[in-house]
Order: sequence, then structure tokens, then C-alpha cells
Amino acid sequence: MPISPLTSDKLYCHCELSGLAPDIKSTKHLTPLNEIVGQERAQGAVEFAMSMKDKGYNIYAIGRNGLGKRTMVMRYLDRYEPSGHHQLYDWCYVVNFDDARTPKVLKLPQGHGVQFKKDVEQLMKRLVKALPLAFDNEMYYARAEKLKSQLATRQENALTQLTKEAASKNISLSITAQGSYELVAMNGEEPHSEASFAALSNKEQEQLEQQIGELESKLREVVRKFTAWEERYSEKQQKHDEQVAQDVLIHLIDPLKEAYAEQGEIKAHLNEMHKDIIDNLDIFLEQNEEQVALSYASLEKKMPRRYQVNVLVNHANKVMPIVIEESPNYHNIFGYIENATFKGTIFSDFSLIRAGSLHKANGGVLMIDAIKVLEQPYVWDGLKRALRSRKLSLSSLEREVTLSGTISLDPEAIPLDVKIILFGDYQTYQLLQHYDPEFKELFRVTADFEDEMPRTDASEALYAKFISSIVHGNKMLHCDRGAIKRIIEFSSRQADAQNKLSLHSADIANLLRESNYVAKSSNANMIRLGHVEQALRNHEHRVCRLRDNIMQSFVNGTTLIDTQNAVVGQINALSVLSTSDHQFGAPNRITATVAFGEGAVFDIERKVELGGSIHSKGVMILTAYLATVLGQTDKIPLTTHLTFEQNYGGVDGDSASMAELCTIISAFAKLPLRQDVAITGSMNQFGQAQPIGGVNEKIEGFFDVCTIKGRCNTQGVIIPKSNVQNLMLRSDIVDAVKKGTFSIWAIDHVTEAIEILMGVQAGERDFEFEDYADDSVFGIADRRLQKLRAHIKSQAKSAK
Repeated sequence: MPISPLTSDKLYCHCELSGLAPDIKSTKHLTPLNEIVGQERAQGAVEFAMSMKDKGYNIYAIGRNGLGKRTMVMRYLDRYEPSGHHQLYDWCYVVNFDDARTPKVLKLPQGHGVQFKKDVEQLMKRLVKALPLAFDNEMYYARAEKLKSQLATRQENALTQLTKEAASKNISLSITAQGSYELVAMNGEEPHSEASFAALSNKEQEQLEQQIGELESKLREVVRKFTAWEERYSEKQQKHDEQVAQDVLIHLIDPLKEAYAEQGEIKAHLNEMHKDIIDNLDIFLEQNEEQVALSYASLEKKMPRRYQVNVLVNHANKVMPIVIEESPNYHNIFGYIENATFKGTIFSDFSLIRAGSLHKANGGVLMIDAIKVLEQPYVWDGLKRALRSRKLSLSSLEREVTLSGTISLDPEAIPLDVKIILFGDYQTYQLLQHYDPEFKELFRVTADFEDEMPRTDASEALYAKFISSIVHGNKMLHCDRGAIKRIIEFSSRQADAQNKLSLHSADIANLLRESNYVAKSSNANMIRLGHVEQALRNHEHRVCRLRDNIMQSFVNGTTLIDTQNAVVGQINALSVLSTSDHQFGAPNRITATVAFGEGAVFDIERKVELGGSIHSKGVMILTAYLATVLGQTDKIPLTTHLTFEQNYGGVDGDSASMAELCTIISAFAKLPLRQDVAITGSMNQFGQAQPIGGVNEKIEGFFDVCTIKGRCNTQGVIIPKSNVQNLMLRSDIVDAVKKGTFSIWAIDHVTEAIEILMGVQAGERDFEFEDYADDSVFGIADRRLQKLRAHIKSQAKSAK
């Protein structure tokens, strides 16, 4: 029974928007969606992960780029309300007064970090003015002068007494120009000269020397007393200074301590600061200019660096921080410590610590691209370390990767409470699963984004609302009902299925933008069907350079093709070619020749390493089927040479296996194949037709070549019946089928293709070893094989 071609209504599924009320004329009357359509499974995974507070429930979002993964997650998180016990904190770094190399972390309630910094700055401003004033008044000077006078009086009295004692023994006590004390024997009013001293008797010389020795001993004792007195004076002066400073500090810092009395860490830091200011008054009193200058060296406030507050993270007015890190290098993720230069000296301290994305996202969510993370050195290991320990240690990358002994800061770690969402594809996910055992423990939730959704009246209505959300969100012209229908049909074409809709939201958004541009360029007040069609044509024109070049080869005859005759051992198969943003179909000529041999099918593409493994598998399958239909009783005494003509690139896939079988059968039976009919589809060992990809592009490619070479009403394409659901063909092909000038046959078995292509029944056996009908394709081929076998046997007998 002849196989009937498909009717035109099977080639395209029009959108009727039956799920929308008839009075909804445009997207203006449609409520925009607040979520991404068709991703309920992925959204449920995100909801589950966000509700789990245990360690390791981070998310890996799987799916192709353009599915709206980030948009969906962002929209969900914008609506997400953390549980009642969820608490955010501000984090600050301050100096560790005991060890400046290990800065301390202060945890403050949300929004208090900046205020604390301002409070400390205000305190410092007042201290910078108040402390010098407290030491610059008559009362302070009088007290200091009194202490100095007491010391000077005691020293003077001790020296006077020693001077008198020495004078009574004709010895002078004087101070040299270098400031040291000197005892000299006197000869009247003048010191003894060498001559006068030598004139003295030995007894007198010995007596003077003895007296000078005794006085030197007493002088040393007096000098020791001077040192002790000066130390006591310094202590008294220091106590005096401390008391003066305490009076100022108590007045200024105590109110701040009271304000933060309920925050133990802050109060403890203020107490330590109080003590440190007393110990380092010279910073405020400018007694050491170099030290003071260094302590003030800063690009920020004019206050001592030692007492600054470095607000690392400020969560003011945030319910939950959501951070997207576009460039996840080590410093951007984990923060870093800057260096400053002062008078040629490089230094670093706690005030130069800078926050990374993890600091900013602490208490919330950090979203990053998986591939970008894995491309950056040390970032993946650092992330895992932070998630395992639930602490954020700020360590220098230079220290991680070198053996340098350079001194650097070692800040106190910050407790980490963050959800990390990695966006990536299936391949990256599988690699991490296979090669990183920690990945499963740290990213326990997989948000698997769908590529498509079922197409029903309800889903079309939902999709229309999705279109409305893009229009509203980007402030475009509204789409009328016709434009909405065409966009939904475009989505179905993108999904390669009449009963599916593509969830690749980037494609829909791009089409809407381009349609909006076309509409505005024509001064329209709304996006209509014609604008969408024009936008599609514009896009096709931009990306189809390769297709045009290939089609030109059919125009000028560079690529040989026959679309109207019938030829033995030659068939038009269909293939799909792809660029990064476009795919299209084009016919390929497959030829088969046969010669005496052992029944093998010689795949030339495989032999020259142009054929892939899947193509080779298809050839082996059709060889098995060939043996089933023609080699059950005896070996097939022919070798077949099979090739894709004018193919200079790689060939893979099994979508040409039915075409290849038909070509071989034609060569066996010497029956011509129609060149006005192309075929695509794979087959199994039983000859059943199996679905293939790119069916729309393949049909359109052959139709275009037929138009180039000359149209005739008998032309058409054979496809597997299971591919009918994938048909969303161009309108010109649908019209041609409707008019009967182009045909598309859908088949279940390769024998149906043989009958269409050769115009003869394929034939079948009622019993295992029964002959095929003489007028069938298999029967003709079988008789030729039997004749060849008989010839071989007769030659063998003659040879004997």
C-alpha cells in the first residue's frame, strides 16, 4: 500500500492562546510573572537548600547558559524571608594592643559598625585637642616645675655639701665642659701644677691622693643618688601626666563605654584602648615627631592609625546580603591586605585590611560561576577550606604560593555563615563529582534547570505572562496577541518539538529586544506579528554567512547535487551544520559501489579517519541488517564501498544509516534511487526507523537546494515517523506541502523508504528461507546475488 505524505497541518503547531481570555489583547493586560517559568524543580531545590542551616547544603545550579538560572535565583531570594533567628552582624578589625601583627575582630549588631567607627573617630578628635590642652596650662606647669625644683634642690644640696667638704681639704669639685664631675687638689686659689705638686712632701702627696679617693667614692655615691632621685622624679612626673590624662579620658571615654556597656567585646576593646592611650601619650603630645607622623600616616581620617576602626562589613538596612561575584579571583573572594608607603617605608596594619565577596555575603548568599572559579588559581581550595571550617581566614596569597619569609599580618578569623550557589554546566558538575570527593559533601543540593517544558494551553498562557514580565522589566513596547503567538511558536521551534516550549529565556529576551527595536524604528506603538517576523529575518541574515557560502556552492555547481533524476547507488542524505549561534541543514550525496568480495561494507570515511565512532556504529548496524535480509542462507559475495562524496571534514552521527542502506540495496539490485527525494534517519538491526536531531533544518536545507537547482512537484523528504512531533517548519515549506508541490513522508521502517525511493515494493519473506517475490527490491537483489554465487561455484569447479 503506497505511503501517503504528511498533510500540512502536521508540519507546524500554531499557537492559539486558548488559555488566555479573548479580551486580553496585549502584554499590557497580562500580569508579569515574578518567577522563571517551568523551573519548579530547580526552585524547589533552592528553597530546600536555603531552609537547611546545616553545614554543606550549598547549591550547584546546573544548566546551559541562558536558561535564566541567575534570574530565577535572584527573584526567589528577593522574596525570601530568613527565619526569625537569622541575625546579621557588622564586622570590624581593630588593633590588637598586645600583638599588632594579629588584628582583632569585633562583632557588632547589624548597622552598628559604622556608628562605632564614627564614635571612636569623634573620641579621637576630642582627645587630639583635649590632651595637649590639659598639659599646656599653668597648673600643670606649676606642678611639673615643683617636682623638678625638688629634684634640683636635693641634687644641689648634695653637691654643695660635698663641695664644702672638699674645700675644707683644699680640693675643688667642678663640672667639666663635657658635663662630668672633676676633683682637683688646690694650691691656694689655683689648682696644683705638676711642679707644685711635686714640691710637696711624699706624706702630703699621699694625703691629698687619699682624700681625693675618698671624695671620689662619695661623689659616686651622690651620682647614684642622683639617678635614683631622677627615676623617682620621672615616676612622679609620669604619674602626674597619667593623672592629668586620666582626668581627660574619664570625662571623654566613659560615656562611650556606657553606650556600649551591653556589648562585651566593644567594652573590653574600649578598656584596652583607654590603657593604651595612657601608655602612648606621646602620640597625642607630639613629643616624637617621626613616630607621631607615622602614626597619623593614612589616606583616611587625621587620627592616630592605632585607634582607627576598620569596618570590614556593614550590613545596614539589609535583610540578607546577596552578592554576585563576576570576577572570582583570590583577592576578590577572600579579601586582601593593602600596603601603604610613608617616606619610602612600606608598612601594613589592620586598617588596610579589605573585604572580599565572602565577607560581604556573610550571613547571606554568594553566587559565582563554577568555571570562572576553577580557572582561578587557589580559589577552589580556599572556598572548600572556608566552607569546611566555617571560618574566614584572611591570609596573603603571596604567603600561600611562595616561600618568602616576609612578615605579614595574621588577622583573627571571622565566623562564616554563607550559602554559596555555583552556576555551571553538566560537564563541570560531572568532573567535580568524579575528581573532587569533597564536592559532594560541600554542595549537597543540585538545582537542575530544565531546557524545555510541555506545551499545553495552560503553559502557553503562563509563557505569555513570562513574555509580559520581560516586556515590563525592560520597559519595551507591549506585544499584541499576534506577536505573543509568534514568539511562543518560535520557542517551540527552539525546543525542536511541537509539544514543547524552550526555557532558554535569553533567546526569548533577545527576540523581544530586536522586535522592540524594529517596532520603534517603524514608529509603531506596539510590537506586532510583522515586527517579530522582521526581527527573525534580521537575525537570520546576520548569522547565516556560512549557510549562504555553502548554498552558493550549489548555485555555481561546485558541490554536485541532482534533485530531479534517478541514479543507481546514489542518494541525497541530509545533515546539519552548526556555528556558535546558528545551525542549518544541507544535503550530502552518498554513493555506494559493489565488487566481488566477502560481504563487507568498506566505510571510506572511517578508513581515512574522517568518520566518528557513532557513524561507524551506524554502518555496522546497517551491515547487520543487510546480512539479515540477504545473507541468511549464504555469504554475500560482494564488498561495498560507501562514502560521502565531496566531504572534506569530519562525519559523525548515525542519522545517515537509512540513506546508506538504501544506497547499498540500490547498488545490489541495480535499481535507481530517486534524486528528487532526500532521506534522513537512523535505523536499528531490525530496520526500524529511529529519530534524529535537526529535522527542521534538514528539511529546510533540502528545500532550499531544490529551489536553487529547480523546483518540481515530486520533490520531498523522508523522515522517521517519531520525528513528526519535532516538525516546526518554515511557512514557505508548509505552503508548498499544502499545495502538493513538496512532500514529507514519515516512515516506521527502512523498507518503506526503499519503496518510496525506488518505486518498487521492498519484499518480505513469509518463512525464514523462502525466496522474496521476483518483482520486489530484495527479490531482485537476491537473484543477482544467487547468480553471482552460482558463477563463483562454477568457476571453482572449472578450476578443479
